[in-house]
Order: sequence, then C-alpha cells, then structure tokens
Amino acid sequence: MTPDQLQAAVLGFIAGCREKARGGLTVAEFGSLVVELLRLAVAGLETISTLDGPAKKAWAVAAVASLFDACADACVPALAKPIWWLVRPTVRALVLAAAGGALEQVLTLVRAVRPSPETFTA
Repeated sequence: MTPDQLQAAVLGFIAGCREKARGGLTVAEFGSLVVELLRLAVAGLETISTLDGPAKKAWAVAAVASLFDACADACVPALAKPIWWLVRPTVRALVLAAAGGALEQVLTLVRAVRPSPETFTA
C-alpha cells in the first residue's frame, strides 16, 4: 500500500463516520470509531517502509485528530453544547493522548490478525 492509498482509505473512513454522525453518536460509538481508525492506520502504516516508528505514530494520531474534528461534536447533546465549546480543546488533547497510548495495543492486535486496510469501512 502506498501512502496515497492509505490517505485515501482514511479519508473514506472518516467520510463514512461523518454519515454515521449525522444522526448523533454516543461516546462509546465514537470510541469504537477511533479504535477502528487506529487499526486501519496501523495496518496501512505497517506496509509503508519509508516511515520510521515516530513518524508512523504521528501520522496515526493526526488521523485520529481528523476524526475527532469531523465527528466528536455529534456526541454532545444540544443542551451541553455551550459547555462543550469550552472543554472541547481539552477533551481533544485527552483523546489524542489516549490514541497515542492505545497505538501499542492496536499494533499488537493488527500484527496478530493482519487485516487489509481496504476491509475497513465506516
């Protein structure tokens, strides 16, 4: 898989997530999407030998940041939106930190199963 193919797969995944988010998402559903995206990113990045470990991690966390920016607002009820806009930057930072920490676990899962990045759909 080339970096462009992986980028296209991630963008397609996020587009599918946006469709799901139109009806609203629970926090658990959003968390599941983050894990699926991490698995997709890790599976694709494992096939790209031109990037080193830290660059791969940064790429995967950036993909999660894109997912957060695209869909996280759908998890918040309308009444909580004023508070959400205040705490959103902090929650985003926490989600990205958690994603960075979860990468090792996801890496273990992906290496055990080795799914194809093309099999992930939102």
